[in-house]
Amino acid sequence: MLKLLALALSGAKFGKLLTTGGTMLISLVVYAWIFGWRYAAGFIVMLFVHEMGHFIAARYKGLNVGAPTFIPFVGAWVELKDMPHDAKTEAFVGLGGPLLGTVGATVAYLLARSWNADWLLAVAYSGFFLNLFNLIPLSPFDGGRITAVLSPRIWLLGAPLLVALFFWRPSPMLILMAVLAWPQLVKAWKHRGDSPEAQIYYAVPAAVKWEYATYYLVLAAYLAVMCHDVHEMLATARA
Repeated sequence: MLKLLALALSGAKFGKLLTTGGTMLISLVVYAWIFGWRYAAGFIVMLFVHEMGHFIAARYKGLNVGAPTFIPFVGAWVELKDMPHDAKTEAFVGLGGPLLGTVGATVAYLLARSWNADWLLAVAYSGFFLNLFNLIPLSPFDGGRITAVLSPRIWLLGAPLLVALFFWRPSPMLILMAVLAWPQLVKAWKHRGDSPEAQIYYAVPAAVKWEYATYYLVLAAYLAVMCHDVHEMLATARA
């Protein structure tokens, strides 16, 4: 009986590994067909590092979380099987992805400059942009999960940013994100400071709010500067 249980558990773990590896491989093939294998592999690494940031942060907080799953042109995600029990925990898990993802993009940038590799510089740019994009202060973006520690009403500021981004770079992906964000916008509009949810889930000390606001602003500023500078470098390299 114990052998059968161990076999079942190992099979479940193998299934999770197969899901992550399989979806990663599919994404790699699709991206390589369009952009070339080097950039595709680098971009997959950027996605993986970002998602592992969420994974590690969730595990650190004692939450049960699944391995990353990849979908071409959509991205990747990790499934939280245990929901955060308060806004501070949600912000911590939300911050993990962009934070580790930014470290990964910075490493790619430093290697690209050291090796004089334009393709790796393009990978670094994709990493910086990916993490900056995810900081839009609107749930289900990571930025929405981080800024919710201040107040869900901040999500109302994220909606114009998403609309502006769509007009700048129209994409079906942005339409999908808008559909997913709509219920959260309704929730933000109806949010009341004296509601039971506000007094329990969103009851966060002012010091914690200032702490996460600082993390968010510093990270967003760094990513914005790096996106601009690396974009200029790539434009010069193409000229």
